[in-house]
Amino acid sequence: MLAVGVAGAILCLAAMVIPLYAVLAARSAVAGAADAAALAAADARVGAVTGYPCVRAAEAAAGNGATVTACAVDGLVATVTVQRQIAGFTIEITSSAGPRD
Repeated sequence: MLAVGVAGAILCLAAMVIPLYAVLAARSAVAGAADAAALAAADARVGAVTGYPCVRAAEAAAGNGATVTACAVDGLVATVTVQRQIAGFTIEITSSAGPRD
């Protein structure tokens, strides 16, 4: 009887922890999407690629499974915020790209 109780406790703990691990793993993917979107926007701003910076950012984010929620270009620096929903959690990451100074 004790073995059944211990097995049940382990299953309950696993059911709570596994979704959190999925969210933590997805956070890295969203950070990568934010970086790619910021780089795409900065490339468009300096003329390395054609198009509007925030449109290019949205395309890059969508290609990585995220959505752009904010995009700003200040000089040659692009700052992009992307988000993605996973397991009921919203992950939002901001990234900037451009020359240092």
